[in-house]
Amino acid sequence: MRLVTIKLRQKMIKKFTIVTLILSILSITASPALGNNNDETNFLIPEHGYTVDYYRSYGEPVIRASIIGNPELSRGETADLQITIANSGVVEGFKRLNANQNRIPDSTEEKLAEAEMEEEKGCTTAKNIKAVLVSETEYIEVEPATSVQHVEELETGYTATLRYTIKIDSDAPAGSYELLLPLNYQYQANVRTTTADVINLGLTDTQYAREYKTKTETLRIPISIENKPRLEVTNVSGNLAQGESKAIEITYKNTGESVAKDALARIIVMSPLSTEKSIVRLGDIEPGEEKIARFVISADQDALVKNYGINSEIKYIDEDGETSFSENMKVNLHLEATEKKFSITGVAVILIILIALYQIINVYRKRNKNNENASGDLNE
Repeated sequence: MRLVTIKLRQKMIKKFTIVTLILSILSITASPALGNNNDETNFLIPEHGYTVDYYRSYGEPVIRASIIGNPELSRGETADLQITIANSGVVEGFKRLNANQNRIPDSTEEKLAEAEMEEEKGCTTAKNIKAVLVSETEYIEVEPATSVQHVEELETGYTATLRYTIKIDSDAPAGSYELLLPLNYQYQANVRTTTADVINLGLTDTQYAREYKTKTETLRIPISIENKPRLEVTNVSGNLAQGESKAIEITYKNTGESVAKDALARIIVMSPLSTEKSIVRLGDIEPGEEKIARFVISADQDALVKNYGINSEIKYIDEDGETSFSENMKVNLHLEATEKKFSITGVAVILIILIALYQIINVYRKRNKNNENASGDLNE
């Protein structure tokens, strides 16, 4: 009788264990996001003695990057660079491990194994992504405030947008460049199913123990700086003079990589300077070629003697047939004082004044002499 009671008690314990595990499996499979119970964030992670590993997955995140919009930028531009990162990782396969729990039926254990296999599919999700944009050239600067971007999670088949601010130097040569995008993130390397013994650790709602790996990789972001004319003032000859009109010659050079077609040079002068013709046609300016524009500039008579800065720009047709303008160029001109010269009229006036003075003095002398003679005759 005692033996029968013991066997009956063992059967009841076994049935209770099976029912508990089946209910646990049903609660897992009924969940819309399998394994999303934050078990990986528990303070205490079960060791292998409290877990069993049914499957090993093969796959990890595969991150690709591309620029949104036109990757061709201009010299001197401050650009809001938007980069899309996409996760194209795939699960390449699963390996069934020879793990088993002797205390539960094979059918129940198979359901547990299948549930773990579903969890293993999360191996392609990248978590806690840190993306840093780096420039290796002095001609491109990444704004420090935007150089580091974070993405909390990126599942396979999804994208995220990173935003950076970059500055292109005004002296940057045209051509192709590469920015570096180092990435650091974690991904799920393995999932292990917890056993009934995990309750001894006080973890009543932990169904899986997850192992993560950290991956570091560097992506390359290609951009280009467009070929376009780059016009500069290389020489200025001539000076201004008070109250006069003077010819000034300004030399413009195309230091860019493409021709500036049908170029027109323009200057902007303000009082006390003026000009009747502010635009001069230069024609086509080839890369490396110089053209001279001649302007006649007048200065007021009371203009201050000093250096004057006037603005200049060139309007041209680019390679796409579009009207473009160069950057503003400063032209420095020196205004000189007018030399003081005596005119013929001035000389004549001076001579007349001198003659008049001479005549006055001469008359005065004669009168004094006559007075002296008269007084001498009276004394006799």
